Amino acid sequence: MNTPLPDVPEVRVVGLPQLTQGFDLVERLDLPMHLKVHGPLEPMTGERLAQLAENVSLTGRGGAGFPFGKKLRAVAKAAIRRGVRPVVVINGSEGEPPCRKDTVLINRAPHLILDGALLAAEALGARTLVVAVTRNSTEVSIRAALAERGLSDRRGQALRARVIRTPERMVSGEASSVIRAIGGGPALPPGRRERAAESGVAGLPTLLSNAETFAQLAVAARIGARRYGHTGLDSEPGTVLLTISGAVARPMVVEAPSGVPLRYILQMAGAPPMPQGVLTGGYHGNWIDAMAAHEAVISKESFASFGGALGAGAILPIGPETCPLGEALRVANWLAAETAGQCGPCKLGLPAAAGGLSDVINGGGQAALEALRAVTQAVKGRGACKHPDGSARFFASTLSAFTDDLAAHVLDGGCGRETTGVLPLPGPGYQEAEESIPSGEKLAVDWTLCQGHGLCADIVPELIRMGPDGYPALADASVPMHLRGRAQRAVRRCPALALRIEQPAPVRPERSPRAALPPSGGRKALGPGRG
Repeated sequence: MNTPLPDVPEVRVVGLPQLTQGFDLVERLDLPMHLKVHGPLEPMTGERLAQLAENVSLTGRGGAGFPFGKKLRAVAKAAIRRGVRPVVVINGSEGEPPCRKDTVLINRAPHLILDGALLAAEALGARTLVVAVTRNSTEVSIRAALAERGLSDRRGQALRARVIRTPERMVSGEASSVIRAIGGGPALPPGRRERAAESGVAGLPTLLSNAETFAQLAVAARIGARRYGHTGLDSEPGTVLLTISGAVARPMVVEAPSGVPLRYILQMAGAPPMPQGVLTGGYHGNWIDAMAAHEAVISKESFASFGGALGAGAILPIGPETCPLGEALRVANWLAAETAGQCGPCKLGLPAAAGGLSDVINGGGQAALEALRAVTQAVKGRGACKHPDGSARFFASTLSAFTDDLAAHVLDGGCGRETTGVLPLPGPGYQEAEESIPSGEKLAVDWTLCQGHGLCADIVPELIRMGPDGYPALADASVPMHLRGRAQRAVRRCPALALRIEQPAPVRPERSPRAALPPSGGRKALGPGRG
């Protein structure tokens, strides 16, 4: 079984809503409704905005948890020192299968995110705003929101705003990948670590933060630090957005104050009363056991005290009926396939670790277990990006959390349970076929000319990857509109002139009922019914 999460699952609230205010009135808050619900927002100086962020202990909600005020000051300092205008980037990329909180915000409250980003842009004197998104629905919603505000990328505007589309991949949401994609490159880490605050988009100081982070900033700016601090814990004030999936009756996104018991959130979603384990922080996170899940509260500090991680807010319980190591193997194989392929830990280490976990599950014994531990340890701290470290954390946590099951597989040949597939993963062909606006065009190779240079795979890795034989393997799907430019560039730059773009076949009258659906189905959701 594998049921990918919908773009916008059910949304629930514990206590009074802040980020999700107005969700009970309309499906999507357009600008007039947004102003009715939240009211106007006054601009703030950079110092006041940084002080506000520090007073409410605002940290990045994308997983890294870096203090927002510190980041804002660093960008301002670099821009002043260099005498340049900085860039503000909203990172709405969400390529991890169990994460939907930012997708929900962009689809339903895009103006709250824009409020926070525009506050920061005005405070910094930025003249460029870029929004990175992953899915059709988020692209359509944020473009509509920019249009509602009269923002565009036209020359002569005080602030130029544009949207870029990143692939639905784990590594594409990393800050360096987003910055590289904005510059026209592939949405992959560049292989070197640079501080965006010093040199980001076009080499300029760049304030890049997660979508929820900017929305939280907008809430704090409206209600003030004191009122913001009345919700949640003193050490971590405010609310948190969580995506709850896995072995639950109702996958959902929940807005809850920090300090709410985790067991209450799990109960809301219909999780097993005694889960076998709960994966916290998503697929780069850590497992906690049933006792820890019963005692933990929603906060970074509480989760960490039990060996968990709040991360990007993904919470995934599994029940007693499934094999936890089998569930972990499914995720391990996905993590290995999601690598950027730019360093040894990614290209060799993660596939070897996934293979090692498979050997353990399938009766490889103690030798297989020791080999798995060795390769997991070797991956840590050696990658060109954070993906190997996050994946190694998942492997290590799996081995330490399910020792009884590990012993059963190592010593007795198995635990006797099937793998039911409760941890969500994308379906086959998700990236190109399901989550892209198709152009109808397809890439094709003349194999009599192809010499395996691999340049095409460097230019558009979302559609072309190098196969084990050293020749390109093409995605059997239509070229998405957002990748059309790079696909054309790959064709032009093919040294052997072997790559081409095939145009769609003429539409015939006799079409199937599925093909007869209007091509703008993804956009139709933003009609009157969505506010």
